[in-house]
Amino acid sequence: MTSTIPTVPLRTLVQTDRTLRRLLTITLVDTLGRGAFFTLTTLYLTLIVGLEPVTVGIGLTIAGAVGVASSLVFGHLSDRFSARTMLVVLHIVQGTALIGYLFVRDLPTLVVVASLVLLAQQGGGSVRSSVVGRAFRGEDRVRIRATMRTVTNIGIGVGTTVAAVPLALGTPFAFHLTMTVAGSLFLASAVLVAGLDPARVDVAVAEPASDAPAPAGRSPYRDPRFLWLTALMGVFGIQFGVFEIGVPLWVVSHTIAADVVVSPLLLVNTIVVVLLQVRMSRGTGTFAGAGRAMTRAGWLMVAACALWAGAGWVGGDGWGSAALVVVVLLAAAVVHSLAEIMSSAAGWSLSFDLAPQERMGSYQGVYGTGYAVGAMIAPAVVTLTAIDLGTGGWAILATMFAGASAGVVVIARRAAREADAASAR
Repeated sequence: MTSTIPTVPLRTLVQTDRTLRRLLTITLVDTLGRGAFFTLTTLYLTLIVGLEPVTVGIGLTIAGAVGVASSLVFGHLSDRFSARTMLVVLHIVQGTALIGYLFVRDLPTLVVVASLVLLAQQGGGSVRSSVVGRAFRGEDRVRIRATMRTVTNIGIGVGTTVAAVPLALGTPFAFHLTMTVAGSLFLASAVLVAGLDPARVDVAVAEPASDAPAPAGRSPYRDPRFLWLTALMGVFGIQFGVFEIGVPLWVVSHTIAADVVVSPLLLVNTIVVVLLQVRMSRGTGTFAGAGRAMTRAGWLMVAACALWAGAGWVGGDGWGSAALVVVVLLAAAVVHSLAEIMSSAAGWSLSFDLAPQERMGSYQGVYGTGYAVGAMIAPAVVTLTAIDLGTGGWAILATMFAGASAGVVVIARRAAREADAASAR
């Protein structure tokens, strides 16, 4: 059931809760390194190391599969071992592996290094979710995840800006230095993680009596409702791939807009999330609130797909046509970003409140796997629909997002009715 623990203003919570302040600091340090590093990765491997793009694609795809498995495994492990200790180890692994990119020379070494990076990144994501689920209650968990998402976008934005320096210089030394610093940030963050309060973030393990019945819903694999939630949110999560992969390709190959427009569109997404994620997550900390948010997210994604497709209909050579296509694209970016905000808040709320507290890590691991699978298949889905089919492809995507959101809304409404019935007893 959704907790009814009273909430306090977020600013007060940040000021008074040492664990929250530390988590936000860790998030900022991590994302500074991640933003700087992953902006450079592909270009470093192709321009500096000299690998073929197809080789890079194969290596990162294999590593992505490792990341999917890692999300699942480490979520389960965080219910049995210290989440704090695992996060320290995963930060050390990720920082070391990022620096290890400097020694990549061929496909085998790329697979090993990239797999270690994504193992630590995806596994750490599941463990962090379980930490938030244990350390906080009620709507605080959604507000805190929203705040962490905001900090994430700020960190990645600053890190991406820093990455412009080696990109401008184009020298191996500039790439090596920036990537070493990025990896070192994760090593420094491991020290911050070690300072988390284990009483707040680690699972309290108690030996059950030999004749005690197994707790209901102890395994997410025996919880069809949660598995459906995971699958549906994974499908809806393909919208991240639409923005990151589909939109740049669409703008360049299917619209009359200048290629340079791609950068402002991505910047709009970052700005909207930073400014509105916390505010628009309010009221989503209940089953009913999550259902309403997911309803809005579904309609917003349908509208966004229509606007992205509409940008491809704008033709002409004059300044009026050029201005119109930019306006349509910017509108699409804003609407798409609002859908991202609402769906994320709804997903956080449902994934926390449908999970038993004693199995929070396992449930968050399963939930994170849905997004990881969605991210893995997103490039193929997006290119086979919108990029290859044009307007018809966007219609397919809109239908897919609408169906996924409708399924999540059904789950939320049924959970709300069950919670109301239980409270009335």
